Amino acid sequence: MTLNRRQFLMLLGAATGAASLGLAESAESLELPFRSAQTPSEVFKLPPLPYAYDALEPFIDAETMQFHHDKHHAAYVKNLNAAVNKYPELKVMTAEGLLRQIQTLPADVRTAVTNNGGGHVNHSMFWEIMSPTGGGRPTDSLAAAIRQSFGSFEAFQTAFNEAGTQRFGSGWAWLVMQPNGDLQVTSTGNQDSPLMSGLFPIMGNDVWEHAYYLKYRNKRDEYLNNWWNVVNWPEVERRYQQAMTEP
Repeated sequence: MTLNRRQFLMLLGAATGAASLGLAESAESLELPFRSAQTPSEVFKLPPLPYAYDALEPFIDAETMQFHHDKHHAAYVKNLNAAVNKYPELKVMTAEGLLRQIQTLPADVRTAVTNNGGGHVNHSMFWEIMSPTGGGRPTDSLAAAIRQSFGSFEAFQTAFNEAGTQRFGSGWAWLVMQPNGDLQVTSTGNQDSPLMSGLFPIMGNDVWEHAYYLKYRNKRDEYLNNWWNVVNWPEVERRYQQAMTEP
């Protein structure tokens, strides 16, 4: 594209004005004609929330949901794209595939993919396994599998909550399927994914402070107890069925 003198001065003035206000992001949003040629493609995208920010109230507040999704999850996506842009051959892999093969990735991006790929995959699941019409108990084959593995739904809830409360620092509580098909409650630190250990995450609860601190302060146990009111059991059942068909 060829710019005449007037167009060039207009673009220059707009960029200079944004810079003088200290708004670097605004300068990027001007979409100068050479921007697309210098910006690496983004293969991973931030999924939209499947409901409004306030849809899970009173159990999870709107402000927490907005910051959690729009800031924290968005940052994981941005940083994951930056990591794979260093190695174009990684762009053909899914985020789940990257985590399953984490030990084979180039050493200089392995930690970035663990933290940000895990953050992206974990949160993409998290939004889907919650619902404004959630709560109650699982049904169908998942309910039977939980009874077989834990004795009762109540025993499973207790084990899951304990995994969350006993996780020191930041991390996740999980219900996973082991390679032999058995169910297990476990936890991981930070944004580590069960996929990295050959386990399939059926459901998980985020116990990072950013997931609950605005509403519950330091009462993680209260957050964990209230979270059951928004669990989307049909989606968790779907993930259970998927786990049984995974190679």
